[in-house]
Amino acid sequence: MAATRPRVVISRNAEEALDLAAKIYKKHQLMANTSPLNAMQNHTWAVNGPQVANALSAHQQAEEYKRLAEETYRKRDLLMAEITESIKSSRDILLGVYRDNTKIMGEWGFEVNETPTKKATTKKTV
Repeated sequence: MAATRPRVVISRNAEEALDLAAKIYKKHQLMANTSPLNAMQNHTWAVNGPQVANALSAHQQAEEYKRLAEETYRKRDLLMAEITESIKSSRDILLGVYRDNTKIMGEWGFEVNETPTKKATTKKTV
């Protein structure tokens, strides 16, 4: 009967992967010359190990920017409700003022599309 080979999971989540890398690098440093990872010829911890802290710092900075962006979008969205109503009201007034020549509304920054909209057609099923 063949023994099953264990699966060792490596997270695709950057923060979790960096946490794992920090643990591996710490253990590798503690074992020093006796670390089995000294046998690595490519992607060595001597080169990549010091970069773990830099990557973690960059990740934390990116997460802070993400938090700030979300907060800023929330502030913008609160302001947009009233601004959108001003835009709609302006459109409605200008549609009345320029009723016979709506293209003039383009001078106000509005996009004026005078092509008729297509009506949705429904198929009758028999």
